[in-house]
Amino acid sequence: MARIELNEIAHSYIPNPKGDEDYALKRIHNIWDDGGAYALLGPSGCGKTTLLNIISGLLRPSQGRILFDGKDVTELPPEKRNIAQVFQFPVLYDTMTVYDNLAFPLRNRKVAASEVDKRVREIADMLELTPFLKKKASGLAADAKQKISLGRGLVRSDVAAILFDEPLTVIDPHLKWQLRRKLKEIHDRFHLTLIYVTHDQVEAMTFADQVMVMYEGELVQIGTPQELFEEPAHTFVGYFIGSPGMNLMPITAEGNQAVVNGSGILLDDKCAELARKAEGKKLELGIRPMYLQVKDAGESGGIAAKVTDVEDQGNCRIVTVMLGEKTLRARVPEGEFIPAGECSLFFPRDKIRIFADGRLIT
Repeated sequence: MARIELNEIAHSYIPNPKGDEDYALKRIHNIWDDGGAYALLGPSGCGKTTLLNIISGLLRPSQGRILFDGKDVTELPPEKRNIAQVFQFPVLYDTMTVYDNLAFPLRNRKVAASEVDKRVREIADMLELTPFLKKKASGLAADAKQKISLGRGLVRSDVAAILFDEPLTVIDPHLKWQLRRKLKEIHDRFHLTLIYVTHDQVEAMTFADQVMVMYEGELVQIGTPQELFEEPAHTFVGYFIGSPGMNLMPITAEGNQAVVNGSGILLDDKCAELARKAEGKKLELGIRPMYLQVKDAGESGGIAAKVTDVEDQGNCRIVTVMLGEKTLRARVPEGEFIPAGECSLFFPRDKIRIFADGRLIT
């Protein structure tokens, strides 16, 4: 495995880029430790696959350097980087047996037959492919084929890193959890450096120790699932992480209050001071739906709003409320009272986050 350093990486598909808008990747500088499990999370078109292909060597960056364990590999082709890559759709030899597909990367490197057999059977057992080892890959279902593709990436013990580009897209939803669990088990056992690209926050949060959220070619935040949820560094992270995402409202700062729709929301002293210091910037208040409280109209200390919809999700209800012209959502535990029509909203001060020009102010 390897420690991967991205040193001032930027990339444009335009020959002579003029500004940031011409770059698919905009200044990425960070280090991924040896043996870590990372997820690159973001919507389609944000640059995830571009970054993965730069790491693997399929793409040379317009700017910057890539280092593996301190060695500059920027100019090296994929075969010289000792990388295994698993793609969105299975890449395998249909006419070969499952055994031969798994063995191929090792045989190609002249690994001894006894070691090949040991590794193939070990990986096949982990991925529950042992009953299919003698079967041709062409006759298997899509999920089994993708397991083979995963196995071909995992079978080598000498790789610098294993890169996964949305590997569970073709898998039935009820099998995705099983494969994520298997990958986690394999990482815990072998301490491989795994980089997993996905647009699915559930996949990212359940797989990775560190999630890297990408937005419009930038790495806007790197953190644990809890850090991304509780302390989103960017409004995009707040909105993208969670279901529903974070409520965001434009505000003005007045004294120790955030003013929205003519009503004041009380801030704690630190938050109020930071908001005042950000004068002149676009200020937004963010609060997670699970922390927004919906109570009877007229309750002291609340802000007047109106309940417009209640969606029952079994273990909770998602309540849609209108605060002036702004739509907010609250996640209310099952069995808790929800007023009809007019209501009061309460914003716990310790759960409020303030953003200036899209960035969390701290």
